Amino acid sequence: MAFRDKDLRTPGPVTVDGWQLKRYHIDQPEGPIEPEVEKAAYDQVPLLLVDIIDDGTPAAGWVVLHRGADTGAYLLAYTWVWDNAVEVRVAAAGQPALDCPDDDPTHFVEVRRPAVGCVWELAVLEHERAAWVRHMLAPEAPDLTSYLCDTRAEGPVGR
Repeated sequence: MAFRDKDLRTPGPVTVDGWQLKRYHIDQPEGPIEPEVEKAAYDQVPLLLVDIIDDGTPAAGWVVLHRGADTGAYLLAYTWVWDNAVEVRVAAAGQPALDCPDDDPTHFVEVRRPAVGCVWELAVLEHERAAWVRHMLAPEAPDLTSYLCDTRAEGPVGR
């Protein structure tokens, strides 16, 4: 199996139903995620966040939108809970292996498998863990604004 880096972009944070989320897009090197795929994905985000219990942890996290090389598109919404743990909610489109009903990359459905991400998405997870510790857990007072501004550098991701 041939492995190659993909491109990581950080289009800026978004607030969804009170959740402050950083955004990461993982594109194919040949081109960015199509606008219609992006719109469909962000229309799905509120559905992924609907049943997260408010436990007093700041309503913050990040979203990864990843466009596969085939018809697949993947949406992962990671949220901080219990002050120091991460939950993930996943949706996919156009990927029959994940029980998507068709090969349309804009037709997102929730995925109920226990996966937390692929090798490209996990690079973001590594950064987010360190950023949460750096801005929310280590200082005397948590700094949510600084956390939300601290994103993984754009560019090649994967290796």
